[in-house]
Amino acid sequence: MKLHKTVFKNYALVALLLGAGQQGFAQVDPERPVTIDSFDVVRDYKPILADAVKIRRSPDMTNKRAYMPKLSYGNIPDKKLDINTGLKELTVQELPFTRTQDITSNYVKLGIGNLGTILGEAYIANEEYENLRFGAFVKHLNQKGSLEQQKFSRQEIGVFGRRVLDGFTVDGLVGYNRYATRFYGIGTDVNNLPLNPAKEAQAFNDIYLTGELTSNFDPNNEEAVSYSAKIDAYTYKDKFESNENSIALSGYLNKRVRTFNVGANVALDYNSIGGVGSNLDKFKNSVATINPYISFKGANYTLTLGGNIVSEFGDESRFNIFPAAEVDFSLVPGYINLFGGLNGNVKKASYKQLTQINPYLGPGQTFQNQVERLNIFGGIKGNAGATFGYKAKVMYKSIEGLPLFLNSAEAPFRFDLVYDGDSDNQTKYFGIEGEINVRLSQLVNLGGRLNIDGYTLATQEEAWFTPKMRLAANARFNISEKLYIDAEGLFHGSSWAATYDYDVSMNPARLENTYRKVSIPEFFDLSAGAEYKAMNNLGIFIKANNIFNREYQRYLYYPRLGFNVIGGVNFSF
Repeated sequence: MKLHKTVFKNYALVALLLGAGQQGFAQVDPERPVTIDSFDVVRDYKPILADAVKIRRSPDMTNKRAYMPKLSYGNIPDKKLDINTGLKELTVQELPFTRTQDITSNYVKLGIGNLGTILGEAYIANEEYENLRFGAFVKHLNQKGSLEQQKFSRQEIGVFGRRVLDGFTVDGLVGYNRYATRFYGIGTDVNNLPLNPAKEAQAFNDIYLTGELTSNFDPNNEEAVSYSAKIDAYTYKDKFESNENSIALSGYLNKRVRTFNVGANVALDYNSIGGVGSNLDKFKNSVATINPYISFKGANYTLTLGGNIVSEFGDESRFNIFPAAEVDFSLVPGYINLFGGLNGNVKKASYKQLTQINPYLGPGQTFQNQVERLNIFGGIKGNAGATFGYKAKVMYKSIEGLPLFLNSAEAPFRFDLVYDGDSDNQTKYFGIEGEINVRLSQLVNLGGRLNIDGYTLATQEEAWFTPKMRLAANARFNISEKLYIDAEGLFHGSSWAATYDYDVSMNPARLENTYRKVSIPEFFDLSAGAEYKAMNNLGIFIKANNIFNREYQRYLYYPRLGFNVIGGVNFSF
């Protein structure tokens, strides 16, 4: 009988400890973020008697010393466990508040490299408040290539802020950007003499302002009206006579009624461009848009119907009405979605946007808006768990006023704007776009994007400087907690340019009035970098660009920089 009692007691004690271990595991919720008011169990809980005692009384982890309830682990007895080994309950000493890891986004980054590269960055923000954030940033980068006057420099500076109130959020940004280069084009005449001996300097100065007021989502009232109001303004000027001033006001209003959403997007963009045409006149080009819609959301689909009304006014005026419809159907919820739609729109001509694509645009250009009379698209997208995402899209467009770059006939080291398609004979576009993101493990992340573009042109012989295929890929390898490696690859298919034959000893220098087509070869640009976290707030980085050292041309007569390396340190605080 004594033996049976002893065995029964032992079994009961083992069952009690196993229950304590199981309840201990139940306290770990991987979906719940760790805060200063919670504990994150980062190892298996082992029901050792001394540990069970220590869990009863935890250190206070707040500055204000507010009341914190004790953790409850179910059927663990809430009393001191008496054992015969002499161990006593631990008395935890009160410690000053500390953080195990002080996460901050403030940093300073400095680097140097070949080709005269100098890099400097700084970012400072105040993030101590839950509902207020403000800060500033500054950046500088300059490089010099092996060709005569092949120089580049970029500077950025800005201040920003965000304020979260009970009903809405306000944020804004004021900044200044400067980009400087030279017309270093290497074109030569029939006698191999340079067509561009001066190699003039060019610089773009951009002062901009953005501000937005957006309503906050109310979880207690899903049918509340949501709204937003935004302002975007900038003044943009080059080193010569060309400039652009723009102020845009936009907003939206949406009301949910059960399964319906009714609303509208509105925008007014008041714009003017200076230095236009041979007389360097001012071109007023403004656009007003209203997009009313109604959206219905079902169990596995969303259907949106509406219209897009666009008015162009200024020196030229035009009124446009486009249909707008889109559907998203969940074929396999959470994994496969089919989508499609049709719409139309007007894309405002912008000197700023065009020179950010090609900074070697010559003065005295003429501008016109691009009108997409019809845009039909459809595709498939989805996920396979949290490690694989994809999207494939097919597009067809009918376009008026497609802008293209073409080497200037009188100064081939500069570029002119030419346009294809009008109301009677429009440009036809067919494109395929694909995107994929793969997370092989916690150590390897891969991504890629493919674009295939095909044009049936109305007046131009080719879609100048537009490759038929573009492929971009990136990879990130987390070798350890301190070492990261990144890689990026960019492939551009071949494209076409047009040029003339010249003889600088003659006047005029251009020998023929008919251009000849020149093929711009395809290129592949591979870059890779690594960062080593030497200490918690100090890192060392290195970045290699154009690893294959191909001085390829994106635009005719303008080879890009060859192989270049930059390395340095970054310090966070």
